[in-house]
Amino acid sequence: GGRKLTAAEVESLFLLCRFRSCTDILCCLIFIIVILSYVALGIVAWLHGDPRKVLHPTDSYGQFCGQKGTSNEKKPILFYFNILKCANPAILINLQCPTTQMCVSKCPDKFATYTEMQLQHKLGKSYWEYYRQFCKPGFNNPDKVLRDEDCPSMIVPSRLFLQRCLPDFITQNGTVTVANRTSFKDALEMARSVTELQHAAKGITGLVDTKELGMKIVEDYAKSWAWILIGLLISMAVSLLFILLLRFTAGLLLWTTIITVILLLAYGMWFCSVELSRLRHRPGSDVAIVEVGLQTDLQVYLQLSQTWIILLASLGVTEASILLMLIFLRRRVRVAIAMLREASKAIGHIMSTLFFPVVTFLLLTVCFSYWAVTAVYLASSGEAVYKVLSPDVSCPHDNSTCNPETFNRTNISQSALCLGSQCQFAFYGGETSYHHYLFLLQLSNLLVFLWLVNFSLALEQCTLAGAFASYYWARRKPQDIPPCPLFSSFSRAIRYHTGSLAFGALILSVAQLVRIILEYLEQKLRGVDNSLSRFMMHCLQCCFWCLEKFIRYMNRNAYIMVAIYGKNFCTSAREAFFLLMRNVVRVAVLDRVTDFLLFLGKVLIAGGVGAIAYLFFTRKIPVIQEEVPNLNYYWVPLLTVVIGAYLIAHGFFSVYAMCVDTLFLCFCDDLERHDGSSEKPFLMSPELHRILGKSSQPR
Repeated sequence: GGRKLTAAEVESLFLLCRFRSCTDILCCLIFIIVILSYVALGIVAWLHGDPRKVLHPTDSYGQFCGQKGTSNEKKPILFYFNILKCANPAILINLQCPTTQMCVSKCPDKFATYTEMQLQHKLGKSYWEYYRQFCKPGFNNPDKVLRDEDCPSMIVPSRLFLQRCLPDFITQNGTVTVANRTSFKDALEMARSVTELQHAAKGITGLVDTKELGMKIVEDYAKSWAWILIGLLISMAVSLLFILLLRFTAGLLLWTTIITVILLLAYGMWFCSVELSRLRHRPGSDVAIVEVGLQTDLQVYLQLSQTWIILLASLGVTEASILLMLIFLRRRVRVAIAMLREASKAIGHIMSTLFFPVVTFLLLTVCFSYWAVTAVYLASSGEAVYKVLSPDVSCPHDNSTCNPETFNRTNISQSALCLGSQCQFAFYGGETSYHHYLFLLQLSNLLVFLWLVNFSLALEQCTLAGAFASYYWARRKPQDIPPCPLFSSFSRAIRYHTGSLAFGALILSVAQLVRIILEYLEQKLRGVDNSLSRFMMHCLQCCFWCLEKFIRYMNRNAYIMVAIYGKNFCTSAREAFFLLMRNVVRVAVLDRVTDFLLFLGKVLIAGGVGAIAYLFFTRKIPVIQEEVPNLNYYWVPLLTVVIGAYLIAHGFFSVYAMCVDTLFLCFCDDLERHDGSSEKPFLMSPELHRILGKSSQPR
């Protein structure tokens, strides 16, 4: 006895509620098999791997320093016999310093060479006993002690860093010294400078300042974590308030956001000009940022004219871009605001969509954790492998496999070309097929990780698209919106379209993997003086970057079509592509303008919360000055709050972006399917009719 449905209403209900069948079944089966294989790979890596091999120092016999139940239980620190050899090019090939490495209980705090030790041996036993604790246990041939590296050629005052003894360099009046020395003689009685010692250790000692910085940063986080959490909660509240206001005052709020950003940029340009004028005649302000280098105190950069010039130019370009967009694209801005207003209505009726990114975040966390753990276990798989390391590059046995227990009895150690060679621990590996293909397994681990990440994002996009499409195609809103639209859309995506989502995710993952490999090769070729190879590499990187962006954009629209019509991935991608091409003008402008408006909203939220955080952590809010913790670097919690606020706003606004894209595709399809007659009325809102110059009246 109810009202008879029109053909358009029947059609709109048919789009989302029709009988669906599974799409891309083959890809779905392959995806399931890959997941099961990935689980099996993780189990095998867990059985063979040992993360301690990656995390803890290992001596020349492949034993962990400080490992319980071994002779090294009370020796947690790694000591290098001759750290000068760490400057040997072989370290770049073998990733091992070609000198004996032994676990010790403490680092040396005196300077002595083996030659000096022999001369001093007659003066007192205690000196010899002190030196002897850094020799191999049980050595008994003093005549060949240096050749066999039974004892270090020298010991230097060292400090502990990452469970390793590294020379304790001290700078006095611009001169680098160790134990108040600037030079010394090595085991061969050759004069060596402390600078050479520093060069040999700089690959590791360069991290000392980083460690100290890291300790201070951790300390700052420990003191300010509660205030950081409050800042992030404020960001969430502001983001929700922004979305709520969009629901009722989209036009006013967005225009206010645009004007506010323009005014803030103008103020920033004025402030930069004032600071630049103030520094113009100050001595030392004309120093380049590159010359200053990396500084933890941000005030150093604020005293440089170049800093304010860069900021002024950046703000000026941004301001000009916004003004030009408003002048030449003002009508498109109104259309974009209308789309955002319509998206606000859709989200207002399906509020649960705002929190679906939390599900995606949890899935991504699981994927990343599993990949990281599997990568560590794969990297630590295998038994200890020992290699011949010779100081003479002409040694024919250099880098060949050896046995440390029998090496001194072999012909290699007696060979004239290999004098001074050592059988050193190189890495963990093996001779089985599993160990031979570890590199391919790591690549497979990376590819499947990318696949799962992109599948999780695809699942979010398809789920949200299905929910928002159910809103658009409902004739009477909200009466005709199906119950639990988000859960229904999620169920459809998992039950029927797992294969299609996996197919699109795989295509994108392969493109990303190729880009990662190209980035790796580009890093390797940086030291090669070959302009052609670098040019070709940059061209390939550029091409695959463009390809990845195109695939990502097409996948997003293909998932929307999958959610609406339930067709396979290729068909949906083709239909989405031609639908967009038939509306290319609207797509080219509207899509970018909408993204830009949402970006301004994210910047405004992150900037506003960041400004409050800056005033708080720099004690410029008189009311709560006493509550501010004493920090080493105020920028640590400040950057955390700003970045966190931006990511929180991005999480909420990404739902908006997906809603706009879905409604836009539905709108384009609506124009082609219906003509505005009583039998085929448009399902778009009257506001979209008006702003786009369309009429819902019969033609």
